[in-house]
Amino acid sequence: MTASATTLQEERAGLDAYSRVVAGVAERLLPAVASLRVMAPVDGGRRPVGSGSAVALTPDGFLLTSAHVVARAHGGTAVLTDGRELDFSVVGADPLSDLAVLRVAAGDLPAAELGDAGELVVGQLVVAVGSPLGFAGSVSAGVVSAVGRSFPTRAGRTARLVENVIQTDAALHPGSSGGALADSAGRVVGINTALVGPGAGQGLGLAVPVDTVSRGIIAALVRDGRVRRGYIGVAGGARPLPPRAAAATGRQHGVEVLSVVTDSPADAAGLRPEDLILSLDGQGVAGVADLQRLLTDERIDRPITLEVWRSGDVQLLEARPLELPAD
Repeated sequence: MTASATTLQEERAGLDAYSRVVAGVAERLLPAVASLRVMAPVDGGRRPVGSGSAVALTPDGFLLTSAHVVARAHGGTAVLTDGRELDFSVVGADPLSDLAVLRVAAGDLPAAELGDAGELVVGQLVVAVGSPLGFAGSVSAGVVSAVGRSFPTRAGRTARLVENVIQTDAALHPGSSGGALADSAGRVVGINTALVGPGAGQGLGLAVPVDTVSRGIIAALVRDGRVRRGYIGVAGGARPLPPRAAAATGRQHGVEVLSVVTDSPADAAGLRPEDLILSLDGQGVAGVADLQRLLTDERIDRPITLEVWRSGDVQLLEARPLELPAD
């Protein structure tokens, strides 16, 4: 066999293996991904206001989608690949994470398995499953082109960064939002949320990661229909600690306070610009995402201890977080 023939055979074998993985993920996930027709009330009736995708979370009728897909809507219709058309209601939506939970009247949904986006590596194969342009059962494949990205979200006057966003070159189209981004085992590691471009990374898609933080958000939406977050009133950014601070504390990173909101819990606690927040209630804070993760509803209106590096020394400050306003 010639060298060129051997190379061609190897390429075909590789393509076959790739195709088998993508086909296996599609077979596993397509029944669990619904096409959404989103409706809004108008003049006593309802009219369509958009479309998207959703992923079945549980057999008893809970689905996960993007919050922006169902913004200002009260319900609509979820179309499954088995032909069923089920009316859905919005259980809860969280624009600050761009996640929403829906409910349909069904007890036998083919629920997807959730994975862990924290295990993804750049270059890893991922498969996007959704209903772009209203067509149910669309599949595209690509790789993780970057991890650890972030994008801003807003609910009224409140803004937040969604952290650890997955960037992929798997093709996304209008209607893909709310659909699944899966690993090669068919586990959902992200919820597709946006297409980047034109002009800046055109053809790249973003997905909200399925991780510890988003699992907590999903659980709160299922349980309460909303997400409560603590608020201390600082703007800051991750920063490596100066050598002296690292040696004294055993930590490598902290959050540098850039500004403090007047009359906020941080202001009352005595936080100042240029302070470095090292920990919250003894748990290390290496970036803004850590602060967001730790400021949960359990800490609202309860004293917390902030470990701060200031002027060459460690100081302990007490703050009492308020509830982050929803608008």
